[in-house]
Amino acid sequence: MSSSSQFRYTQTPSKVVHLRNLPWECVEEELIELCKRFGKIVNTKTNVGANRNQAFLEFAELNQAISMVSYYASSSEPAQIRGKTVYIQYSNRPEIVNNQSPGEVPGNVLLVTFEGVESHHLSIDVIYLVFSAYGFVHKIATFEKAAGFQALVQFTDVDTALAARTALDGRSIPKYLLPEHVDSCNLRMSYSAHTDLNIKFQSHRSRDYTNPYLPVNQTAMDGSMQPALGADGKRVETQSNVLLALIENMQYAVTVDVLHTVFSAYGTVQKIAIFEKNGSTQALIQFSDIPTATIAKEALEGHCIYDGGYCKLRLTYSRHTDLNVKAFSDKSRDYTLPDLSQLVGQRGPGVAVGRGNRWLAKWTSANSIRGRCIYVPSS
Repeated sequence: MSSSSQFRYTQTPSKVVHLRNLPWECVEEELIELCKRFGKIVNTKTNVGANRNQAFLEFAELNQAISMVSYYASSSEPAQIRGKTVYIQYSNRPEIVNNQSPGEVPGNVLLVTFEGVESHHLSIDVIYLVFSAYGFVHKIATFEKAAGFQALVQFTDVDTALAARTALDGRSIPKYLLPEHVDSCNLRMSYSAHTDLNIKFQSHRSRDYTNPYLPVNQTAMDGSMQPALGADGKRVETQSNVLLALIENMQYAVTVDVLHTVFSAYGTVQKIAIFEKNGSTQALIQFSDIPTATIAKEALEGHCIYDGGYCKLRLTYSRHTDLNVKAFSDKSRDYTLPDLSQLVGQRGPGVAVGRGNRWLAKWTSANSIRGRCIYVPSS
């Protein structure tokens, strides 16, 4: 790579040097080791940028920064850390000001953001299991914000919280603790301004491990609200008569009629509701009982509604037991109403349903599923 692509000569020299393309989790000691031969380093700022792969380093004297930038601009060997080329230029700031935000001031409570999951994917028991490996967890409170599913995790002291953050920040929760359809759950952490969480009762959303006499919210502790952990540490889903379907790779329309045709092959479908959440299409399908829902889940999990891997079904049990839906709309249907069932009966499983020239081949039977597709679109 030419030196012109690594350095900006038009910049005004500064005591502060800007380093880019750093290795993941590059630490201050590695930066100092690279730069210390050029002069005294008085300040650093690491893990900067969206990918946390940039840093700023301030020399005591301007000529020291000039010496470093000039050296690597003319050198045939680029600056490297762990074998990765580091790009160096002058910063447009005259000095590094480490004004710590509240999230950077160490405390005994961590604010944890769980990336890649929703609240129903991760139980409070799993959160406790992960963080208690680094010290006694006093309290946990979970909630949903614009940033996603988050939790406040309170430790005994700052040192324990620091140890947990150092070990877990940027890491992923082990796959075996997550539902099968969830690929990963990354942890992002900062310090909270709280020092002692106010937990009013034990529930699936909050827990106080220091007070065994705290009242229990029986409704919130109901097993239908959160999956439990088995003896092997793996999640055990609580069965329900309502399935939650996440539809992946949406290339064709998935309507209420399509879902009814697919799922009714395994038993009576009472209600269906389709909705959008976090940029994906999801649906709730209510059966008359749990055994019927279980059979449908086992038969359809991982199958695609359309040929070519389109509209793949990822199924979990919902905490709902009786859906409150509009009787007849584009996004919902209540098949328990007598007049509606007559209307639906006019369009049996053998009738093709489609939009434009993307027609669906008729549904034959549940036993016809041998491969990955359920419907075959044809022209």
